[in-house]
Amino acid sequence: MEFQDVVRRRRMVRRFTGEPVAPRAVERMLRNAVRAPNAGFTQGWAFVVLDRPDDVARFWSATSPAAAGEPGGGGDGAARSAARGADDEVPAPPAKESRWLAGMRTAPVLVVVLTSRDAYLARYAEDDKARAAAQAAGEDESPWDVPYWHVDAGMASLLMLQTAVDEGLGACFFGVPPGQVEALRAELGVPPELLVTGVVAVGHSAEPLPREGAVGAGTGAAPSGGSPSRRPRRPLEDVVHRGGW
Repeated sequence: MEFQDVVRRRRMVRRFTGEPVAPRAVERMLRNAVRAPNAGFTQGWAFVVLDRPDDVARFWSATSPAAAGEPGGGGDGAARSAARGADDEVPAPPAKESRWLAGMRTAPVLVVVLTSRDAYLARYAEDDKARAAAQAAGEDESPWDVPYWHVDAGMASLLMLQTAVDEGLGACFFGVPPGQVEALRAELGVPPELLVTGVVAVGHSAEPLPREGAVGAGTGAAPSGGSPSRRPRRPLEDVVHRGGW
């Protein structure tokens, strides 16, 4: 697939068919993920692949928003919080949450994306990063203004999403409800130094493809009723400032 087609067709898919995902496709997603740019070539990410029904069920049992009393969801942009999916600006009401959860539970593959803050602090204390050592050694809990460990994990996640499109698959990035992170860590045996950035759900889309040239509130690329179907894409001239603001 042409790169521009991958970019144009990428959307968050929230419901999947029962068709299994080829292991080769998942492997390619992971191999592309670790090609993502990352500060200091720290490579502080890690991925837990859940591709067996029992393991996927364990994930949902540990992170069920209904059990946590927290909203969950997927969307078409960066996660606004760990409790919400990528572009759901406000917590979904219970009925909508249930539809989201019922759809997401159909994903045959889940990739839990992890990252290590400690790995970045250690990397930027090394000799070749001495100029950043003072920043990395700050006394505050978050000495860096930007948590690049999560930024880099997000870049790796995007490469997985794009690879899924190129493989003819659907995918969705979503967050884990804050109250359920520890339960998930315990269920999967995640080491204490690793943080949960989010999850990539993968499968064959059960949603209709967007119409070519569709117009409306968004781009016509979110038949599942996600935020892009309710909000227009901001014009380039509104977000690009050349030579200054």
